[in-house]
Amino acid sequence: MALLIVNADDFGASHGINRAVAELHALGVVTSASLMIEMPATPDAIAIAWREPGLGVGLHVALTDEDAEPFVDFNDSSAVERAIERQMDRFVGELERLPSHMDAHQNVHRDPRLAPLFVAAAQRYGLPLREHSAVRYFADFYGQWDGIPHPEHIGVESLLAMLESVLDDVPVELSCHPGYVDRDFLSPYHDERDIERRTLAHPKLREFFARRTVRLICFSDVPAGAPASVTP
Repeated sequence: MALLIVNADDFGASHGINRAVAELHALGVVTSASLMIEMPATPDAIAIAWREPGLGVGLHVALTDEDAEPFVDFNDSSAVERAIERQMDRFVGELERLPSHMDAHQNVHRDPRLAPLFVAAAQRYGLPLREHSAVRYFADFYGQWDGIPHPEHIGVESLLAMLESVLDDVPVELSCHPGYVDRDFLSPYHDERDIERRTLAHPKLREFFARRTVRLICFSDVPAGAPASVTP
């Protein structure tokens, strides 16, 4: 049986994203979401998290805006640590629990200046950190690169082919960015979110899960002591 976490990034970034996450969770597809704790639509996302206890909710640490511009000096480790801790404290204060996992907006935790700080924070709180846990991170379900949209890459047939190639005996996180088009939310990755939403809601995906005996899980369901996975 393959273990799959379908994790929606940018939870809280807009009401359209929140709505998509809630609907896809109700369909039984999205099992987990990474929450941006300091966005205008964060209160709406928190309300959904309280209403849907089966939805795993992690902390999507945001240190950059939608144009990938940092709002904290990446060379100032103390400032970065304070930003991570502030967002963690607010998460715990609002949800009254630790996140199920940690990751970072636009994967800035990969930056060599930031990686040790994220690893230390994850270890301090005992949380799985994206690309530093037993879960293999799969990020290929994304409809844009080099600033050019590729809607065909996030269609249902493309996603099914990707899943067929990646699922094995290691738990996998399928990263996704579903959302309804929300013109109040400005992001370079915009219309693609609605394509992702429609793909993830397609009946063929649920049929695939049933046929391949895919168990959809949250980070908290990953067996304790599972070996660390190296993301290809």
